[in-house]
Amino acid sequence: IIGHSEGSLIGMLAAEAADQYVSIAGAGRSADLILKEQLGEQTQAVKDMTFPIIDSLKSGKTVYDVNPMLYSLFRPDVQPYLISWFKYNPQEEIKKVSVPVLIIQGTNDIQVAVKDAQYLAEAKPETELALIENMNHIFRIVEGDKEVNIATYNNASLPISEEMVQLITEFINSN
Repeated sequence: IIGHSEGSLIGMLAAEAADQYVSIAGAGRSADLILKEQLGEQTQAVKDMTFPIIDSLKSGKTVYDVNPMLYSLFRPDVQPYLISWFKYNPQEEIKKVSVPVLIIQGTNDIQVAVKDAQYLAEAKPETELALIENMNHIFRIVEGDKEVNIATYNNASLPISEEMVQLITEFINSN
């Protein structure tokens, strides 16, 4: 099983049905903490509106009074999904994986931090951890600033990282 980004957690949960598991750009912390970190860069007013909603969802309770400005993130039909996602701690879930594990993370990923891959590897020390220099969240090698990185998301003609393909191939063939 190979899981990317959010699919990394799903892959962890399903890994017992596989011979090997590969996490690519997987979060190493629970989604509520990551969301708070991302929203922490916003104004205090935004944090004051969003953090209580996140806390409520983390405790399993939906929120019906959502500011229209936050509706795309916390609309009622997405809240059950967020509740189910927030209950998992990837560091705990990866410990349960009994098959060989490869963790891959790009160093130029603007969505998932290198520290997340390191958290997963620390939680399960027998894993293989591979950091791919300048790889972004969508597997492209990017040497540039955030704007250049974001531009790659709309350019399907760019090749994916050959190093990533090689790492996955070698991992599958060796286990």
